[in-house]
Amino acid sequence: MSRSDELLHGTLETLILKALAAEPRHGYEIARHIRTATNGAIVVEDGSLYPALYRLEHRKLLRGEWGVSGGRRARFYRLTRAGRRQLEAETESWRRLSGAVARILEA
Repeated sequence: MSRSDELLHGTLETLILKALAAEPRHGYEIARHIRTATNGAIVVEDGSLYPALYRLEHRKLLRGEWGVSGGRRARFYRLTRAGRRQLEAETESWRRLSGAVARILEA
């Protein structure tokens, strides 16, 4: 497992929540958003993405609904209120953690 894989393991759900903060998206759009937003540094494979989406849906942090994209049936996901609260909490936690790590590395 590479270093970026190890870091991603604990953050994928937060990245998915962030990808859905502005608008509902289907799985491919979520993966593309994460890849684009990180300039290709993080590429989420289907084998990681869909289990994470199911976990988030099970925890009621997002809601999935069937729709159509490009003439094909797709499941679109949107944040719930609980998902927005979770995203805010995770964002604050990441800010604290990244600030602490930066202070150590710059010392």
